[in-house]
Amino acid sequence: MLRNGVKTWGAGGVFLALVLVAIGCGGDGGGGKKIALLLPENHTPRYEAADRPDFEAKVKDLCSDCEILYSNATQDAAKQQNQGEAALTQGADVLVLDAVDAGSAGAIVSKAKAQDVPVVSYDRLITNSDIDYYVSFDNVRVGRLQGETLIKGLKANGKPTGPVVLLAGDPADNNAKLFKQGAVTALTAGGVKIAKRYDTPGWDADTAQNEMQQAITALGNSGFAGVLASNDDLGGGAIAAMKSAGVNPSTRPTTGQDATVAGLQRILTGEQFMTVWKAIKPESGAAAQIAVALAKGDSVPSGLVNQQIDNGKKKVPSVILTPVAVVKNNVDVVVKGGDVKVADLCKGSFKSACTAAGIQ
Repeated sequence: MLRNGVKTWGAGGVFLALVLVAIGCGGDGGGGKKIALLLPENHTPRYEAADRPDFEAKVKDLCSDCEILYSNATQDAAKQQNQGEAALTQGADVLVLDAVDAGSAGAIVSKAKAQDVPVVSYDRLITNSDIDYYVSFDNVRVGRLQGETLIKGLKANGKPTGPVVLLAGDPADNNAKLFKQGAVTALTAGGVKIAKRYDTPGWDADTAQNEMQQAITALGNSGFAGVLASNDDLGGGAIAAMKSAGVNPSTRPTTGQDATVAGLQRILTGEQFMTVWKAIKPESGAAAQIAVALAKGDSVPSGLVNQQIDNGKKKVPSVILTPVAVVKNNVDVVVKGGDVKVADLCKGSFKSACTAAGIQ
């Protein structure tokens, strides 16, 4: 209507305008679903270099308007709990959680479930909690591959029974327990003696170097025949300690995991004996597929789940992938798999080692 020459709205007009605005914004408040990705640390290169970008790319491929709420806890369980709560406050429709601490992460799961937000346990199993899905590798097999491959190296050096030093991972990480379980089983079955064993908090390479220095001091330079290190960072720490003590690491086969650039370079030059490759794209891709489906309220793609894993509270529908042992003659499998670029692996002084291994 017109009032004093000015156009005004009656009550009905105001109501109609509000309805039109609501329709224009969308009935769900606008925007897509929110998926929280909560990673545990940034010491290990894989999380920032592979897991995060691969997960984000797959989510965007499946759901162009989905929003990703990303956090990295930098190995701090309390910080991760705050990040989980923040994601829920921001309206996350699903949490994809790689726990710093398998036990304390249960508090995050409980708060999510109280808000009917599903939780996908990523890479590390969250124990004794009502998680909805689990995506990871056969982690006992990871340790078994490390142990079995180390035995081959020991035999090649004429030391089939060791002894060896065991540098296991963070005791708060459920995967570390599984890696150690598989490794110890393999070493025991092979008759290999473990002279010294350590659990390394935070998967910290400097701590592993100190532990290895302690082992060398106790055993002497000739008192060990190899090192079972649960990942490449720990293996790198062990190798640094050997060099510092005047021990040639190429004479003491050392294991690893994650197929990091540094670990693969050490393998190519003979300093490290093996690593275990866990292809990130299939793992992050499966987690993304599940997360998008849960966020949208759709069914998880059929055929994706291949096991039911007991986490102490329930049988959890799980996607369990197969790890691969990598030694000098098959480093190229990691390159072909896309987790490592030739330009990164073969730069500088490592170019000749790559050429010798047939990696171009």
